[in-house]
Amino acid sequence: MDPFLFVAAVWVTGLYVVGVLAMRRRGDRWPLGRTLAFCVAGMGGFFFATSSGIGAYDTTLLSVHMVQHMILSMWVPLFLALGAPVTLALRTLPPAPRRWLLAVLHSRVATVVAFPPLAFALYVVSPWALYYSGWYDASLASPFVHEMMHVHLVLVGTLFFWPLMGIDPVPGRVGYPFRLLLVFLTLPFHAFLGVTVMSQDTLIGGDHYRALREGPMGSWLPDAAADQELAGGILWSSGDLIGLVFFAVLFTQWVRSSMKEAEREDRRLDLMERRSSTG
Repeated sequence: MDPFLFVAAVWVTGLYVVGVLAMRRRGDRWPLGRTLAFCVAGMGGFFFATSSGIGAYDTTLLSVHMVQHMILSMWVPLFLALGAPVTLALRTLPPAPRRWLLAVLHSRVATVVAFPPLAFALYVVSPWALYYSGWYDASLASPFVHEMMHVHLVLVGTLFFWPLMGIDPVPGRVGYPFRLLLVFLTLPFHAFLGVTVMSQDTLIGGDHYRALREGPMGSWLPDAAADQELAGGILWSSGDLIGLVFFAVLFTQWVRSSMKEAEREDRRLDLMERRSSTG
């Protein structure tokens, strides 16, 4: 169990639950699906990726790390966004903290960071920078850098997917056709990176993984090149699989939004018809 990330996960989950309980105490309803999405699928996925067997072996096998990478960068941001924590905070915070949160949401920095093309570029470039610079080697050598890498994966995924999938009033919101296009554009980048990892001769984190195989664990560890090939395959296939989940969520949201818009238009037309008949 990673102590720092475990405590962070407990605090974030606890604050969300406190907000839900505050809503119930004053008689307001908060959808159970949002609570399950945030606490179970989102923060539960974060805990599973960082403090389970995946967290224990993510520096031993590149293939295990790649599973962790995809959970943190895609799965966790999706369900955190579906939990609508910003909306919950705006409805439960005292007046002063609520004003601070609104100021942050409407700030120029938030608008620039959440600008969809910029968020897309950060999301696409980030894994290339991780595996093809000294960053990944540093994460294998330093526990602090390793923890910050986990946080970075979640934050970059959140910046990109929150305006696309979430229901919070965050900057960067665009129409559903453009949202689908952005999600679709991530698929070839995951595939290309996965194929690159699978086919290259140079080992990612080679010194670290070779040293492990020369030590006591070397008798049971798989060949480093074979494990890297498996890691690339995981990156490729899981990116496409989770991408399908994103498409399904977006399509469902689009249909619901269209139905609500149709209901509002029907009410508007009915009101106009009543006014014309009474006039």
